[in-house]
Amino acid sequence: MATIDDVARAAGVSVSTVSYALSGKRPISAATRARVERAVRELDYHAHAGARALASSRSDVIALVVPFRPGINVQIIMQFVGGVVTAAREHDHDVLLLTQDDPTGMARVAGSSTADAIVVMDIGSDDPRLPALRALTVPCVLIGVPDDTTGLACVDLDFGAAGRLAVRELARRGHRRIALVGASQEEIAQHANYALRMRDGVRAQAGAEGVDALLVPAAPGFAGGVDAVDKVLAQQPGTTGLVVHNEAALGGVLAGLERRGLRVPEDVSLVAVSPVDIAAALPVPVSTIEVPGMRIGRTAVEMVMARLGGDAVPETRLVTPALLGDESLAAPPVTVTRAAADDRVGA
Repeated sequence: MATIDDVARAAGVSVSTVSYALSGKRPISAATRARVERAVRELDYHAHAGARALASSRSDVIALVVPFRPGINVQIIMQFVGGVVTAAREHDHDVLLLTQDDPTGMARVAGSSTADAIVVMDIGSDDPRLPALRALTVPCVLIGVPDDTTGLACVDLDFGAAGRLAVRELARRGHRRIALVGASQEEIAQHANYALRMRDGVRAQAGAEGVDALLVPAAPGFAGGVDAVDKVLAQQPGTTGLVVHNEAALGGVLAGLERRGLRVPEDVSLVAVSPVDIAAALPVPVSTIEVPGMRIGRTAVEMVMARLGGDAVPETRLVTPALLGDESLAAPPVTVTRAAADDRVGA
């Protein structure tokens, strides 16, 4: 295996000149750099990772804080992780997985030069870690958008816009009673920003459209979806449009409707806010607003690399939602439409 000394001899320069040519730390003439690069290619030289880190003060590692806590949907989380890892490799960086989100641990990683930057997932609306994240000595990018983004770099799906889009699509087909089957009560209590922004988006658009909107938290899992359907129909009879923002409960929602003799979309129209692969595995086609975990993870790494390159301007990037397909969307049944109109007249 070739060494840096071998490259220096082949190029006719000193070892320090080879180091400067490879690291870019000092200006080298174009002719000298060309000789060094030719020697590197001919000798198939690869710098030792530890030596490269010492020479550049970079570890070529991105730390990723992943929330492996009870109740988390690992299938969803791994899509974000996959996006981060894939993009990091394209930039010749490795990923260090941190499964404890203790700010002390993140500060230790940053202070020890173990990682060049940190990507943090599962950010709450009023996340208590924010002061510590702002104080980190390395670039930090958040997947999730807190209420106060001052001094922070954030990326996520625009869940507020997703909620508005889902309600708008239902309303323009004539649905006047809709319901959001959303995140669990625990997630709402923890101020999960995606759950709160989805809820607020649904509320805002329902108000703008003049439709009734019921908000029903659902426990993750099949049983949670079935239970949510029962609650929707008990609390708001005549509901004909559902927005489901709870991937784990989707199958249960469809089963709950079937048990009630309700067909999708003939009796109930449905929009799922979910990764596409989860929606595609359901027993009936479902119109989907995609949660693009891979894309968001990749974007987080692009933002990291920009900051490592000197761009430290705080920014928030929100992915614009789009509706994929209309298979589970239709006008409400005529009998339900008439009943809703009669109710409004009677009111």
